[in-house]
Amino acid sequence: MAQTAELTGARAGLSSLPQRVILADGWTRRAIAFGAGAAGALALPPFDFAPAMAIPLTVAVWLIDGSAVRGARFSLAPIRAAASAGWWLGFGYFLAGLWWLGAAMLVEADQFAWALPLAVIGLPALLAFFPALGFALSRLLWSSGSLRIFALAAGLGASEWLRGHVLTGFPWNDFGMALANAGPLGQIASVIGLHGLDLAAIVIFAAPATIVDRKPGQRFLSNAAAWGAALLLVSFALFGALRLVANGTEYVEGVKLRLMQPNLPQDAKFKPENGQEILRSYLTLSDRATGPNRTGISDVTHLIWPESAFPYILSREPQALASIARALQGKILISGAARIEGEGGGRRGKIFNSVEVLQGDKILSFYDKTHLVPFGEYLPLDGLLRPLGFSHLVPGTWDQGQGPRALSAPGLPPMSPLICYEAIFPGEAAPAGPDGKRPKFLLNLTNDGWFGRTPGPYQHFAQARLRAIEEGLPLIRVANTGISAIVDAYGRIVDSLPLGEEGVIDGRLPKPAPDTNFSRRGAWVFPALWVLLLAVAAAGRWRG
Repeated sequence: MAQTAELTGARAGLSSLPQRVILADGWTRRAIAFGAGAAGALALPPFDFAPAMAIPLTVAVWLIDGSAVRGARFSLAPIRAAASAGWWLGFGYFLAGLWWLGAAMLVEADQFAWALPLAVIGLPALLAFFPALGFALSRLLWSSGSLRIFALAAGLGASEWLRGHVLTGFPWNDFGMALANAGPLGQIASVIGLHGLDLAAIVIFAAPATIVDRKPGQRFLSNAAAWGAALLLVSFALFGALRLVANGTEYVEGVKLRLMQPNLPQDAKFKPENGQEILRSYLTLSDRATGPNRTGISDVTHLIWPESAFPYILSREPQALASIARALQGKILISGAARIEGEGGGRRGKIFNSVEVLQGDKILSFYDKTHLVPFGEYLPLDGLLRPLGFSHLVPGTWDQGQGPRALSAPGLPPMSPLICYEAIFPGEAAPAGPDGKRPKFLLNLTNDGWFGRTPGPYQHFAQARLRAIEEGLPLIRVANTGISAIVDAYGRIVDSLPLGEEGVIDGRLPKPAPDTNFSRRGAWVFPALWVLLLAVAAAGRWRG
């Protein structure tokens, strides 16, 4: 009672909303945190209502305020209270933003329906420990003034960085994605990258807490944090608008691309008995006329098919290779395919999820996927989980490639192949080739058919598009069910096919932009910004 009275007196001048959040306890406090987190998912694709991110981050400030007197001085109780609020907020955010993962469990429901609660509830519950840690770290730096939002940015930003790196990382639906999809604001990613966007987004979207909870007589002009957030927002908008206006889309001469989106039902994708019919449909669709100047394969230089295009090992199917060679008439095909080394599948061989470059009936070059999908393409802690009945979703035993590298194809500049999940990792999308030079474009082949018509494919595309902005490289994206697109080096969508539609895209290859700050100094950007925020938060704590 004494602690509640102390907190009530300290915040007597607050408006009713922040006061209620700060004073909330028990399940009321948990429900507020959960609901605020869930509302933040509206800032993510396909909704892209960026202001919604202000709900969880503004409420986060008041929740940590409310943890301030939940224990004696120097006790761990305030830190535990902050961590608990962070877990519930994170649980709501990830549950609302990632529920669509459950769709993958229903593709082969007879085998994986039992895992639906683990995908829909279990993964968000685990991921919520990262914002819980972020809240706890923030509480250690907390102060009573407006600069406490920088403490939130330092703590929560650090936990987002950890989420992107621990156990191979899962940087999906970071808080910074609210800015990445907000028009010109996303262009700042070319300077600070995704994790820099996280820090900026937390400061910007938490700033309303310092405006609403002003005490009587306090001037807005004295609110340094709110002014700092406003300055960030305006400067990002100006930078983005000027960058887009000053740089048009230019194209590589002599390259005519055709992107094929087959919209193949996932339940038929991995049945070898359907292989001949699937290949026939691919070739028919690839040769479809789209206009007087694009009458089919003969009018393009390069044809691109999506990830895992075949329900068999293409290199071991001479009839399929011969059919492709006859249809392509010497043109280049770039396609996703399973690739085998050695005897394949067992101890004597390896099988990879790959990109292969074909001309005629020859496979000229290939790239093997490095970042395998946990529980999708491999089973973490295999020795522990498999005896309990767990298995991964994609049939077969998949091996890890030797690492990111550039891929070459006749008639194209060097490309960086990104197979599905690999497009979500900032700083890893554009590895230098053996000559030390960067690739000239990003090639993302994917199969989002596992997730149906849910937010998942939209979120995946948004992250791949952000890699183009970060690296200043155009993106060619080919998906089985969508979203396939040509994106220029500034993240502008030149052409696209929507989710769930069969078709082709005919287009040219955009040229790269000049090297971005992030592409040159990406490894140092987040640490530098984080130290700066830490210094501001420490100054706020020192001032009381």
